[in-house]
Amino acid sequence: TCTRACAFCDVKTGRPEKLDPFEPKKIALAVKRLNLRHVVITSVDRDDLKDGGSIIWAETVNAIRDLNPKTTIETLIPDFKGETENIDRIVGVAPEVVSHNLETVRRLTREVRIQAKYDRSLEVLKYLKDSGISRTKSGIMLGLGENMEEVIETLEDLRRVRVDIVTLGQYLQPSKKHLPVADFVSPDEFKEYEIIAKDLGFRHVE
Repeated sequence: TCTRACAFCDVKTGRPEKLDPFEPKKIALAVKRLNLRHVVITSVDRDDLKDGGSIIWAETVNAIRDLNPKTTIETLIPDFKGETENIDRIVGVAPEVVSHNLETVRRLTREVRIQAKYDRSLEVLKYLKDSGISRTKSGIMLGLGENMEEVIETLEDLRRVRVDIVTLGQYLQPSKKHLPVADFVSPDEFKEYEIIAKDLGFRHVE
């Protein structure tokens, strides 16, 4: 249960239950049981918590490392409302990759990510890189009504804050209540974006 209500996302919105103090250990045990070499950890937004959930985030990374020292970790984090004290907890445990998704172009942000802010997300990504995170990552969805110039501008904005890895994917409408698909992006268009992104200097483009 998430404290936000993004128009593209099918996760339930509401007041989440209390934190499970055993969650970090449970996740670490699951990683061990599945024998994962690489794991991506993500979460709902917890704007109801003073720390935004960042303490349990850090505990989870440490628990995974304790039980799975050879497993590499990517954290796909919320924006923590841009509060650096909470972002610092992620920086402190130094995941191999820290990802925060911009999700869409500037013009569509208010419609797609109702409680998020385009520039705040860029500031979070910049802060991560400035704080010493070696690999930062972000993703955007296509097919929400953006045009090519806006996608390129978004890629340029991400490179300006030295994001290393970018993913571009086709938005699919999870239910009739969510934003409709404006268009389906062709494989050729995706290939064109890949070439543009690589020319801008991204280390990896998916």
